[in-house]
Amino acid sequence: MPEPLPARRPAAVVVGASVTGLLTAAALTEFADVTVVERDLLPEGPEPRRGVPQARHAHLVWSGGVRAFDELLPGLVAEIVARGARLAHIMGDMVSRAPNEIWFRRFTSTHHRNLVCTRDLLDAAIRARVLADDRITLRQDTTAEALLGDATRVTGVRVRSGSGSGSGSGSGSEELDLLADLVVDASGRGSHAPTWLTGLGLPEVTEREVNAGVAYATRLYRAPGTAAERDFPLVNVQANPAKTPGRGGIILPVEGDRWIVTLSGTRGGEPTADAEAFADFALSLGDPVIGELIKCAEPLGEVATTRSTANRRRYYEKLPRWPDGFAVLGDAVAGYNPVYGHGITVAAQSALALRKVLRATNLTAPGTARRIQRATARPVAAAWDLAVGQDAFYPGATDSPPTAVERFLARFVDRAVATGARNPRALGALLDVMSLEKPALRLFSPDMLIPMLFGPKRPHLDAPPLTDEERAAAG
Repeated sequence: MPEPLPARRPAAVVVGASVTGLLTAAALTEFADVTVVERDLLPEGPEPRRGVPQARHAHLVWSGGVRAFDELLPGLVAEIVARGARLAHIMGDMVSRAPNEIWFRRFTSTHHRNLVCTRDLLDAAIRARVLADDRITLRQDTTAEALLGDATRVTGVRVRSGSGSGSGSGSGSEELDLLADLVVDASGRGSHAPTWLTGLGLPEVTEREVNAGVAYATRLYRAPGTAAERDFPLVNVQANPAKTPGRGGIILPVEGDRWIVTLSGTRGGEPTADAEAFADFALSLGDPVIGELIKCAEPLGEVATTRSTANRRRYYEKLPRWPDGFAVLGDAVAGYNPVYGHGITVAAQSALALRKVLRATNLTAPGTARRIQRATARPVAAAWDLAVGQDAFYPGATDSPPTAVERFLARFVDRAVATGARNPRALGALLDVMSLEKPALRLFSPDMLIPMLFGPKRPHLDAPPLTDEERAAAG
C-alpha cells in the first residue's frame, strides 16, 4: 500500500524586505514557506540602499522593540550589539530635554534600554539572520504589481522580476504569478494596497494625515576628543509644539566612533543641506548644547535632508469587508514622524501580533487575515496616538483642530513629563508608555498619579545634565 503524501505546508508571500517584511517573514516560518519579494538589490553588509533613504538619519529601537526582537529571533539583539551597537539606558545614558522644555534627570532605576546603532547596521544584521532560514526564499529586483484573487480571497500576487532596476519594467523583465495562502504587504509608505483592494471591488480605506511640516537634516561626525573611548550619552533637544517653528535635534553615538547628528524644524524653521549652516542651526535650538558639542567635531561627509515626515495612517481594520489571505503591516499601514522613533518598534510588535494570531488560528482558515489586521492595529494605534498627540498642535498639521479630549490629554501628558523628569517612579511609568511596552492607561497608575499630586517634588534642572567629565571628553 503506497505511503500517504506529506501534507503541503502553506505558502506565504511578503512584499518588501523592509524591517517589517523581514520580521514578518521570520514570524511566518513557523506556519508556512515564505517568499520575500523586494524591488531593490540588497547589499551584502551594512550599506545604504535605494529603498531606505531615511537610513541616513538617527534611528533607535525603543525597549518595547528590543523585547520583541528577542522574542521573534532569540539572540538577535546580542548579535547586533556584538557588531558595534549599544543598549543605552534611558534616561541614565541620555541627556534629554522634553517638548515642554524640561530637562530629565538621569535616573538609572528604570529597566528601559534602547538599541542604538546606524540603520544600515540594523538592517544588515536582521537580513543576515532572517534570510539564513531555508524556509525563506528571497526574490530581489522584483516588483509586486497586483493581487490575485477577488474581494473574498487573495490567492497570490503578480510580480515582475529581472528588470535590473527595480522599476518593474525593462527588456529583460519577466512577469509571473506567485500563488500563496497569505500575502502580506510590508512595502512601506509607498504601498499600493489601497489601489489593489479597490481593484478587487473592496471599498476605499479611510486615511488620516497629520503633517507638522517637519524637515530633517543629518550629518555624520567623528566623535570628538575622547568621547569615543567612553559611552557618551545620547543628547536630545525636543521641539516644543507651543512655539513655532518647532526646532529640535539629537546626537546619536553609533558604531565606528561616530556621531549621527540629526536636526529638525517645522514650517518656517527648517534646516537645509548647507553644511556651513548646520552647526549654527544646532546652536539656535531651544538649548545650544548640540551645537556646542559638534562645533569642534570633524564632519564626515555632507548633509542629508528629507521632508517625508508626515504621520499618515490607513484604517484597514475598520473596512466593512476584508479578503481572506491578505494583510498589511508596518509603514504601509501607518508612518510616523521619525522624531518619535517608533516605526521599527511597531514593526517588531506587529510581527509578534501576527504570530500570536497564527498560533491560535490556522493560517488558511476563513477570517484569519482579518484577525491579523485587527491584532496588528493595536501597536499601530499606540504609536499613532503618541505622535499625533504632539504634532496635531503645530499650525497647518491637520484639517481638523485638536478636540477637547485631545487637548486635555496633551495637558495631562505635559504634567506626566514634568513629573517623570524629576521622579524615578513616575519616569518608569512614562517610559513604559513611550517605549510601547504598556498602554497609555499606565500614565494614570499610582506610580504616576501619586508623585504628580503629592510629590516630593525635586526642582527641575535648568541646564542639560552633562557631567564635567563628559564635557571634557567631548573637547
